[in-house]
Amino acid sequence: MFSLISLIVRSLRPLSGQDTDSIAAVLMQSAESRAGRNPRHAQELREAASAWLRVVR
Repeated sequence: MFSLISLIVRSLRPLSGQDTDSIAAVLMQSAESRAGRNPRHAQELREAASAWLRVVR
């Protein structure tokens, strides 16, 4: 439950001053931390990071 709340809070932080790659890095770090508990959610986060990089570039 706490990890879900922390993910929501991190996603609501203002994006000003952040590099576009750092958003993908946060998504990938979240995916790695969830890989053991929820592989499907981890895969969704990896796909979101890849999609973000495709849109930005």
